[in-house]
Amino acid sequence: MTGRAQVLVVVIAVLGLVAILWLVRRRTLKERFALLWIGIGIGMVGVVAVRPWLDSLSDALGIRSGTSTLFTLAILFLLGLVLYLSIVVSALEEKIRDLAEAVALVNREFEERSESGSTIEPGDHG
Repeated sequence: MTGRAQVLVVVIAVLGLVAILWLVRRRTLKERFALLWIGIGIGMVGVVAVRPWLDSLSDALGIRSGTSTLFTLAILFLLGLVLYLSIVVSALEEKIRDLAEAVALVNREFEERSESGSTIEPGDHG
């Protein structure tokens, strides 16, 4: 990797870290995901630092280029990330379903009480 390319990767990683911190500060990005993205940014800088090791690993695996090894590792990482996010989405879907059922029950109880003409006092649960 040329010196210019290394500088470009480091600049992109630093800009990404600044953007992540800005998103966390605005509470747009949750901390648990911010740690993930900060790790990715640090990993980008790390790739620049361990480029000779990556080339040696490529030679040992019989891969012609360190870039191909890097892309292979990146694709495996992204597959793991997609799996993790799928697990998070599944858990949130379950919570949303539970909340929707609870809201439906509260609405039904409210409508029943409204139709019967009974008053509903704050804190009255039944």
